[in-house]
Amino acid sequence: MMQDILKQITLPEWFGVLFSVIQVLLARKNNVNNYLFGIAGILLTLYVMLTSKLYAEFTLNLYYLIMSIYGWLYWKFGKQKSEMEISVTSASEKWIAGGIVVGTFSLFWFFLTHFTDSDVPVWDSLVSAFAWAGMWLMARRKIENWVVLNISNIISIPLLLHKELYLYAVLTSFLFLVAISGYIEWQKIIKNKANA
Repeated sequence: MMQDILKQITLPEWFGVLFSVIQVLLARKNNVNNYLFGIAGILLTLYVMLTSKLYAEFTLNLYYLIMSIYGWLYWKFGKQKSEMEISVTSASEKWIAGGIVVGTFSLFWFFLTHFTDSDVPVWDSLVSAFAWAGMWLMARRKIENWVVLNISNIISIPLLLHKELYLYAVLTSFLFLVAISGYIEWQKIIKNKANA
């Protein structure tokens, strides 16, 4: 059984997952170079999602690519031309993140049910909607990104198992744990800044 699963895993999956693991570990440590590994992993994941007919996740990864470039530039330079600090999401940013979830879910669900052969339009749309909002929060260096991304991760794991993308399901389980750890780590950084 395990041997059959391992034979199904392609090189783009292996390397996409490897680069994604490195990316999230660097993000947890608040290292701006996380985006460089993220971009490499995203490019490989685009291919995997397209061949698996996970169209919303494919589009999500296009968004990840754009947000990774934006996030790298924002973390590096921001408005002050120096690295942005981690902060808590404001009330208006929470509304924006909620709007991103509702808006992207609605768009993806409509598109997937009317224009694709997707067999999982609701689940694929939900994963992508929460991930879009979480990535926007991550790019703006908001601590709540970890919570929103974990909502996406919880939904994504059974979806990836259903699609027999076992390595990505393992990666997403790992990302779930790292997101918990990342939230705790970023919370410490915020408290240390406040006490300094």
